[in-house]
Amino acid sequence: MLTIGVDIGGTKVAAGVVDEQGRVVEQALRPTPADQPDLVAETVADVVAELARGRRVEAVGVGAAGFVDESRSMVRFAPNLAWREEPLQKKINGLIGLPVIVENDANAMAWGETRFGAGRGQTHVVCVTIGTGIGGGLVFDGKLFRGRWGMGAELGHMQVVPGGRPCGCGNSGCWEQYASGNALVIEAGEIAERQPERAPVLREMTGERIRGEEVTAAARKGDEAALAAFDALADWLGQGLADLAAILDPGCFIVGGGVSRAADLFLDRARAAYADRITGRGHRPLADIRLAELGASAGLVGAADLARQR
Repeated sequence: MLTIGVDIGGTKVAAGVVDEQGRVVEQALRPTPADQPDLVAETVADVVAELARGRRVEAVGVGAAGFVDESRSMVRFAPNLAWREEPLQKKINGLIGLPVIVENDANAMAWGETRFGAGRGQTHVVCVTIGTGIGGGLVFDGKLFRGRWGMGAELGHMQVVPGGRPCGCGNSGCWEQYASGNALVIEAGEIAERQPERAPVLREMTGERIRGEEVTAAARKGDEAALAAFDALADWLGQGLADLAAILDPGCFIVGGGVSRAADLFLDRARAAYADRITGRGHRPLADIRLAELGASAGLVGAADLARQR
């Protein structure tokens, strides 16, 4: 049975035809019309029509970066897209005529990684996606945990610094403001401004606005400010994982998302911070902290499989 998975991000819509073993048969990309919700549904319908041509597709799963309701049909709120009470499932279904489910994108990624990636064989998995912000997904006893209203596992919006940096969710001091791609850029910029002598590579390679890939490139060239920014991200990541372990006690954490491509610059330090800060350290097992295996396809693979099991 073939299904199509769609991963709607802030900048691109990635879609793929996925078989029952989690293999992506064919993929396609479109830019995301982030400020025009109606066009997002049309974009999804367009890419699904392209991929379904000449194939028997049973259903479509859509991973959306937002708060998805318990019926897997409406996006209640999206911090980085113009969705407010958006009936996404109904719109897409009306355009393509196939069964559609909508799921939070990080939940879809967590499901994909647990079924076909780094979480295979694990019964209690916490997935943390580090990109512009932080997403999360929980799979316990082989089931995706969604919460009563479908909006559980918004891990990036744990408030870790009261009155801290403002967040797109409307609160301030959220975890994603200290351990995400945006946080990395902010930290590197602040260090470079305070101590320009520590940022010779970074200051030479950037214009007015520092970007995440520039921080990564500078760190690989030994720039002290960039390396310090990754150290700060790692410490916040390890602290957050330790806090989650105190509540959820998973068998493993899976770290994915765009920032995870630079895992060699922060993941070992994050593991050490986690081990140092976990409650009851020395008297409990430590969960594995694993790097995601499915890469950019994890979300669409997970969404497609959830549609198959609808």
